[in-house]
Amino acid sequence: MSFALRIATVFALVLAMRAPAANWPAWRGADGNGICQETNLPLRWSRNENVCWRVPLPDRGNSTPIVWSNRVFVTQAVPKESRRTLMCFDRRDGKLLWQQGPVWTEKELTHDNNPYCSPSPVTDGERVLAWFGSAGVFCYDFEGRELWRRDLGRQSHVWGYAASPVLYGDLCILNFGPGQRSFVIALDKRTGKTVWQFDVPPIPPDAKWEDFGTTAAEWKKQGYNTVAEVSGSCSTPLVVRANGQDELVVALELRMQALSPKTGEPLWRCDGHNTCAYGSPFFGDGLVVVSETGFRNCSMAIGPGGRGDVTSSNRVWHFDPPNSKACIGSGLIHQGRIYQVTAMGFAQCLDLQTGKTLWDERLTGSGARNASWSSPVLAGDRLYVPNQNGDVFVLRVGPTFECLATNSLGGETLNASLAVSDGDIFIRTHQRLWCIAKTKKP
Repeated sequence: MSFALRIATVFALVLAMRAPAANWPAWRGADGNGICQETNLPLRWSRNENVCWRVPLPDRGNSTPIVWSNRVFVTQAVPKESRRTLMCFDRRDGKLLWQQGPVWTEKELTHDNNPYCSPSPVTDGERVLAWFGSAGVFCYDFEGRELWRRDLGRQSHVWGYAASPVLYGDLCILNFGPGQRSFVIALDKRTGKTVWQFDVPPIPPDAKWEDFGTTAAEWKKQGYNTVAEVSGSCSTPLVVRANGQDELVVALELRMQALSPKTGEPLWRCDGHNTCAYGSPFFGDGLVVVSETGFRNCSMAIGPGGRGDVTSSNRVWHFDPPNSKACIGSGLIHQGRIYQVTAMGFAQCLDLQTGKTLWDERLTGSGARNASWSSPVLAGDRLYVPNQNGDVFVLRVGPTFECLATNSLGGETLNASLAVSDGDIFIRTHQRLWCIAKTKKP
């Protein structure tokens, strides 16, 4: 081997050793589908086993962490101080490096189970963007310096907001809703200026409950007077590739909508959705799928790439109750099968092409709260499924149900999804941010 070649080889090895860890830059990962390429994640852990570190958080929260190299970012509301914050932690030891965000003292509607700052942040490795509801969209560099902020006006809905921003090229795209004033907007990620905006038609104020499979009496018992009051979308948009071009797919009231991510031009719509779009679409093997809860539970699969109303041409299957169970988290697709967890804590495997249930199993953890609002993560042949009791079930993907492990954090409330990076699992509960790893890092 020549001297020059030896030097080049050594240099390549040094670069490999210094290469950044696998990143988890957005809610559900880089492609928004909850699938990672890692196969070395821990199988088992507890409060004291395979815990690299854990740090307290100032208050409750439902947002999912994101990870870039040695930084972990979490959005957080601090009600006692009327603050909305983005917190940055050192992934090696959990040390808080900085936190930044606005003070917001005006009253803002939300549900008690949906604390402010539920949307996860998103990063491109240079800047981090976070949506704080009525307080606006904020952009910071990795040292916590504010680069810009953008006021999009008041967000108002009885159940609050939860859609996470996504990045597409130089655009930050956000589903601003739910509420009578809802829109999908693309901002220049460098300046915060509007590039395009798609206004979402609201549910009419005089809409009848019976048209959506429920009754006025049933909802008035809960304090709601009109369909419009409780309708809306918290869906995080998803970019999919179809027929050689990118499409931005988002679940809206009563339909799935596809837009051009570059211009906001409507491409296609598919009817049959719920009035309440909590879950986000997921994509795989050429189909877009969404499962929802609301006035009526529904699920459907759509072939993207159409134009106009594709309800009759591209909708592959569609189920209403009792064949569709309520889901708040989003599922994922692997080798022709859908894997998802229902709001009541049942893990399901469905055939992608038909929607037929292959298995449907109750996940019973260490406590009484077996419901789940989280979205699963796939790593190799393992499916990681959290519940609200702070348990994470590890299932083996396949045509039959197999639970490999049940891991408990001692009953800490967990509504976020998991973030994974370079063999580590990051879990955000109401009380703490956890880093789970096979061995303690130096």
